[in-house]
Amino acid sequence: MAESEEESSCLQQVYVEKQELDDSEDVLDLDSIDVRYEIDDREFDLPEVSVPQSLESILNEPDDLPEIEEDPLFLEQAETASVTSDAVSFANNGATSGRSTPSRQVRKDSIQYPLHGSVLRHVVLRGISSQIVSAAERVNAGLPSAMAVSAVVAIGSTHGVVLIFDPKQTLKLCLSNGQTREQYGAVSALALNNDCTRLLVGHARGQITMWDLTTGKLLRTITDAHQPGSAILHIQFTDDPTLAIFSDSGGSVFELNFRRLMGVRGSDSTCIFSGSRGEVCSILVLHAGPLQDHPLDDLSIMALATMSKVIVITIRPKLRVLFHHPLRGNSNTLPLLAWHYVFVQQQTGRTLEPVLAFARSSTIYFCQLVCKSPDNVQFVLLQKLTVPYVLIHMMWINAKTLITVDSLERMHLVDVRHDEELQVLDVGDVKLVYGSSHFKSLATGGNVSPAMALAGENACYQSVALFRGQVLLLGTKSLHVFTIRTWFERINYLARQEHYVEALALALSFYEGSARAVIGLDSNVEKRKGLIASKLLRVLYEFVEASATKNVPTRGAIHLLVEHYESVMPVCIESCISIDRTDVLFGDVYDRFSQDFVAKALFLESLEPYILDDKLRHIAPAVMQELVENYEERKEIDDLERLIVHLDIMSMNIDHIVKLCWKHSLYDGIIYIFNQSMNDYISPLEELLNILMDSILNKKDLTDKVVKLANKVLVYVSCCLAGRAYPVGDISESIMLQVKTSVLKALTVLHTKQPAEEEPVYPYLRTLLHYSTREFLNALALAFEEPEFESEVGRQQKQRIVDILLQIMVDNMEFSPTQVGALFTFLARQMAKAANTIYVSRMLFEQVLEYLSNPNDSSRHEEREQALIELLHAAGLQQFDEERLLALAERAEFYRVCELLYDKQHQYDKVLSCYLRDTSRQVQAFRFIEIVMSNPARKAAEKKAFRRKVLESIELLVAIDQQQTAELLACVFPDSMHEVTTRLAHEPRLLYAFLTGLIDYKESQAIGIKKKEGIVIGSDVYEQYIDLMCEFDPANVCTYVKSTDAYRLENTLEICKKHQVMDAMAHLLEKSGQVHDAFVILLQNLQDKVGDLCSVLLAGHESHTVDVSASWSALQVALCVVVQFCQRVSGKLEEAERQGLWFPILETMMHPQRKLDHKVAPQHLDSFKELTRHVLNSMMGYISVAAILKCIMEDPAYSTGKLSDIKELVLGMLEMYNYESTLLHSMKNLLNQDLHAQLARLQQTANRGYAAKSDACDLCHKPLAHIVDADNIVLFRCAHSYHMPCLQSMGSFVRLGSEEAWKCWHCSTKISRPLSSAKGRIRSPSSQLADTVSAPAKNVPDAQQVQALEQLRRMQKTVSRLAILNELAHPESRPRFRQHAADNSSILQQDGFQLRLAPPPPPTEP
Repeated sequence: MAESEEESSCLQQVYVEKQELDDSEDVLDLDSIDVRYEIDDREFDLPEVSVPQSLESILNEPDDLPEIEEDPLFLEQAETASVTSDAVSFANNGATSGRSTPSRQVRKDSIQYPLHGSVLRHVVLRGISSQIVSAAERVNAGLPSAMAVSAVVAIGSTHGVVLIFDPKQTLKLCLSNGQTREQYGAVSALALNNDCTRLLVGHARGQITMWDLTTGKLLRTITDAHQPGSAILHIQFTDDPTLAIFSDSGGSVFELNFRRLMGVRGSDSTCIFSGSRGEVCSILVLHAGPLQDHPLDDLSIMALATMSKVIVITIRPKLRVLFHHPLRGNSNTLPLLAWHYVFVQQQTGRTLEPVLAFARSSTIYFCQLVCKSPDNVQFVLLQKLTVPYVLIHMMWINAKTLITVDSLERMHLVDVRHDEELQVLDVGDVKLVYGSSHFKSLATGGNVSPAMALAGENACYQSVALFRGQVLLLGTKSLHVFTIRTWFERINYLARQEHYVEALALALSFYEGSARAVIGLDSNVEKRKGLIASKLLRVLYEFVEASATKNVPTRGAIHLLVEHYESVMPVCIESCISIDRTDVLFGDVYDRFSQDFVAKALFLESLEPYILDDKLRHIAPAVMQELVENYEERKEIDDLERLIVHLDIMSMNIDHIVKLCWKHSLYDGIIYIFNQSMNDYISPLEELLNILMDSILNKKDLTDKVVKLANKVLVYVSCCLAGRAYPVGDISESIMLQVKTSVLKALTVLHTKQPAEEEPVYPYLRTLLHYSTREFLNALALAFEEPEFESEVGRQQKQRIVDILLQIMVDNMEFSPTQVGALFTFLARQMAKAANTIYVSRMLFEQVLEYLSNPNDSSRHEEREQALIELLHAAGLQQFDEERLLALAERAEFYRVCELLYDKQHQYDKVLSCYLRDTSRQVQAFRFIEIVMSNPARKAAEKKAFRRKVLESIELLVAIDQQQTAELLACVFPDSMHEVTTRLAHEPRLLYAFLTGLIDYKESQAIGIKKKEGIVIGSDVYEQYIDLMCEFDPANVCTYVKSTDAYRLENTLEICKKHQVMDAMAHLLEKSGQVHDAFVILLQNLQDKVGDLCSVLLAGHESHTVDVSASWSALQVALCVVVQFCQRVSGKLEEAERQGLWFPILETMMHPQRKLDHKVAPQHLDSFKELTRHVLNSMMGYISVAAILKCIMEDPAYSTGKLSDIKELVLGMLEMYNYESTLLHSMKNLLNQDLHAQLARLQQTANRGYAAKSDACDLCHKPLAHIVDADNIVLFRCAHSYHMPCLQSMGSFVRLGSEEAWKCWHCSTKISRPLSSAKGRIRSPSSQLADTVSAPAKNVPDAQQVQALEQLRRMQKTVSRLAILNELAHPESRPRFRQHAADNSSILQQDGFQLRLAPPPPPTEP
């Protein structure tokens, strides 16, 4: 019974009368929209056109148009929540012969996010569902195929029958003319007009019928509205009852006009555009909004979508394109469209503007239509969403929320503004009806494009409908309704399932305004919050009762009970605090939990974080008493103190709390209670200072308790003098001045209220100064910054405090020199201020200055120097002698002070000395040097002295930063190079560092990193640098000499010989052409490495793996170097000379094998053989195989062994030989084919015939056959033709050697214009030479034909394979191939060019 009532209620809700939009709709501020985002040519980066684009021109554009770039002001990108679930289910396809359903994949279950609860309500309309099944089974009406919803529900079937139901699920009409099934086929589309009096029915065989729903009569049967043989996919009424729009499976869109003349009903259709230009898959008419007198009322607008575009057009008053946007997606997905009206705030008031959502695949776009007048319609792209699933349907459910259906038949509720998924429902059990058979046009033979057939697999346009916030899904045997629950229903739904925590969290989100998809709340904030708070409290009472009774663990350990209440208490406290109902929290909730001692204790403990966060300031006095006792019992006194200072004083029993605080030394609590309850800031200060004074002035040991108290007093004093409350908050402005004055007065009292006989004067000041002089003076410095001390009274008070401090501390043995120094520093800072009014005697000031510049005091060096600098800047030292001040600063090593004084005297050389002596600022010296030397205001004498100082300090500058020193020398002192190198000559390492920086700077200039004026470095400097590198960094000498040519070869070679840098010597010898000497050095190095390795192996050091590995690595490197050397030079040598290079290497690698045979491990011999094989493979390209084999066979290491010992070696050589032979043969064939193909193309081009453009001469314009001698006709390759006499009269010929050749008169006189083209090839000017057509033809080409062939050969010349091989063989020459002058770079420099010539690996024996 309850279920039936719910269905009836739901259906009544579906068919309620249409109401105006609620004031709580989305409001957009139109003023914030930039007019630059009009939908015009500039936004789409399209060229300006004089004639507006038509639909056909848009559809003929390529599909890969660039998308509109969204305005970032309107984008709020966020990741959609990913759908995950462990449970999976499979859908029952329920396929029938009249329709096809997509193959369902494994789908995931519904998802309900705890933050939002159950938002959607699902109801099955059983009355309609049962009658659908009954009609199919009893009268063979067929299965459902399409649906339309308005004031009635119209459901079409696969047999062409339409069933009409009223809101009470009563079948009112069954529309069928008896011939529908056979002639018309299934119902493929339905449309209801605005007043539900007319129904348009589109059929699978292309017919359209109109029915009168008041009488059930058939009014029209339209069979010729479109091309026969295609199904009706969409049909829709416009706001004009005489105009409808429909589209068919051919992708065409038509407008259908109805007329009635003399009682006779008729219709005519007009094709808006043809599907041959681009198949339209979806259309959607924009209906008028609920507001009257809107500018859109005069327009009839429709959106349509193809596979690649979305287009918005006006149908009335004229066809016009308003907007188009590219649309991309998978080929098996269809485009989706959805219109919705939202409120827009304008200067004149609120108005409704439509928003179009269009999507395909997984991307959704939102575009707003802004209509200022019927002739001024603009589109603004608002947002773009990307979802992690494939869309098959989409619709608005309200202004903020979108419903989507994915390919796994899951319904997603999405908050558009925040791009947040609210809920996922699995609707697979609905067995959704798909219209794929209509998109494939199976009823008419399947005459559709493959793209339309593929995309239509998931078509469900006609089985999902929206009506007044209700989503209806048509299944094969049922009709389902999905609605958004009201806020009240969402909370009740969770409460009925006893999900109280989620229900309370959802209610709080409604209360705070952060909930999504909210329905049913009042627009008035106060009423809304009151209503939600009332509902929240009812749920809270249920939660508290359930938590204290049936949900309480009855068995198990005590920790289970504790965990239960620890999860309950924060929820209750948070709920009551959020709605400001602490009376309920400390009333009914606390009373219920206090019945259990465990729950009571956990309730009190759970209050702590809310108190510390200042969310809970007031507690009921009874609960406060319980809270204090609870913390006392647990002996957590410190935690109690932290709570006290955050609570309202009216919640406390002050007498009890004060006694508790004094008992447990809770000083923060004492100060807080006195300050807040009585506005008394002096009594706690005096009481605490008396306690502190007893320990400090009597020189007792400072315990942790006393230190803690002293720190609190200092902070309290600092807060009071700065106008801040202690420990948190601010002092009221009405008493702030009084508090500051009273605190200072209390601190500077001459004696306490009950002084002892031996009590010194100013005991409180003495106490604080003795404890921490610096911290107390810092507090005073902060207090002096307050505006109260800027008045006359304030300045007098400040002077009084300074006098008292001087009286207490100066010439007093109680205070240490450090403490007195802190006072002097304090005074210096105060006097350095611009508005200084403090007076200090000259003698005392001398003491201050002497203290600040005391060289024996290393403490607080930076602080003392900064104080002195501030005095200088404030002109506080004008009365002192600068020379004396400079001497004091020099003695104290106050380099910044010295810098200021020297700069004032223009002694820049001494300023530089200060920079260099100050280790923390040495790097800044380079910038200072550059500034001084580049300043034109500096005198020549000053610059000269400064330059001399720089050069004298060159050693230190190089030690600081060699790179900056070199750059400085190059830019500022370029003429001092010789002097600098001379000064650094006695320090070779510094000279090497300087030259390194100088050369690095020079190289950075060469590659464009440094843009300053270049510096010229002579070859002698480079040679000096190489000499020093050989001494300090010999390993990098060879690399450096390879990278530059700035040195003299002979001198550098002598330097390398002097230092015995062998690898660099070898390179230089090779570079100078002394190949044999270079080889001797490299071979000797190789032999040394072989000898070292043999010594290690024979010494029995195999256990020392590191030594053996290092020796092997060194040998491999040396071998690679000498092999590469031989490969480089072998191409320039004769056979005998090449053998003189390669065979010693081979002998060097084979000799150890004889020496170490049977003396070392076999794996070492195998390693030697592997290296020998590498040498053999490398030398085979330069030494004949016979010579190599002879050398091997004569070596005892191989000749005395078995065939198996040399089998792999010989096989490898033979395979390499075969590989190179095959490569050579292939290259020869390729070159022959290349040459043959080029000659064949040239012959084909030369033998091609030519045709004239016309039959008349291009000069006299008379027929070519006009003259008697018709053989005297000249025809050019440019297709111009002339009479020979005409061409002779114009003098159009050129001389080629001893012969004359004709040239085209038209082409030669227009040579400045672009050359004529034929069949896409650009003709060169020489191609205008002509062939004279005369009979008989000769087989031998004449001079003109030879020249034409030569020109064709040059034009069609390509890069030959021989040229590529030549570039590979001589990479250093770097040739530049040209092909029609298009590219001047070598193909070998291209990233994609790869040529692998390595031989295949030798076969391994099994």
